[in-house]
Amino acid sequence: MNKTAIIRCEHFNAAHRLHNTNWSDERNQAVFGKCNNPNYHGHNYDLEVKIIGLCDPQTGYVIDTKILSRLIKDKILDRFDHKNLNLDTKEFESLNPTAENIAMVIYNLLKPELDESLELKIKLYETPRNYVEYPYL
Repeated sequence: MNKTAIIRCEHFNAAHRLHNTNWSDERNQAVFGKCNNPNYHGHNYDLEVKIIGLCDPQTGYVIDTKILSRLIKDKILDRFDHKNLNLDTKEFESLNPTAENIAMVIYNLLKPELDESLELKIKLYETPRNYVEYPYL
């Protein structure tokens, strides 16, 4: 039997500042530009959570979408939506909240909640033109 992927799309809004505390203000500004604004800036993130696995022969599901939806809400949306990632979340207290790092954090929050037989892929759109995939294989 072939594997099937199911994808749940979600949306959240969050503010952040890209800043490396080991660098000077000048270097941070040179590297991160407008994203280093000391007063932060926001994004309307679009999130795709892809679960890959074999369909259960009794239900026909890879995963029940009600369960997946609730998991994303509890682990991701409630944690990050309408938050300042730098100030309001423990995950980014010492981790620069780049789109790449946000996608990795989301993966690490969701993966332990899934059956080990399921694969997880995260696609996070920071803008309609810029997105990251994690893991990328």
